[in-house]
Amino acid sequence: MLIAAIVALGVGTYIIRLSGVLLRERLELSDSLQRVLPMAAAALLTALAATAALMAGSEFAGVARPAGVLVGGLLAWRRAPFVVVVVAAAGVAALLRLAGIP
Repeated sequence: MLIAAIVALGVGTYIIRLSGVLLRERLELSDSLQRVLPMAAAALLTALAATAALMAGSEFAGVARPAGVLVGGLLAWRRAPFVVVVVAAAGVAALLRLAGIP
């Protein structure tokens, strides 16, 4: 049963991606929609990142995780090396949790 679900999802994903390639020439998007699509992708990624940063399952993750993400985001914005961003974000979250802040 599990294998059948995995195969069905894989085939469905492949068909959806293939349909985009095959229908690209037939589908005409308006200029306003073409301008909005890149912003929609950015909004989707932002929502995904915010959900991962703020939620632990179906509950609020506490203050430590969003604080760590905020520090990491600021360092990334300031173009710090990736390792520094990750270590600083994890360190802030760990220190806050060590201090008893959830």
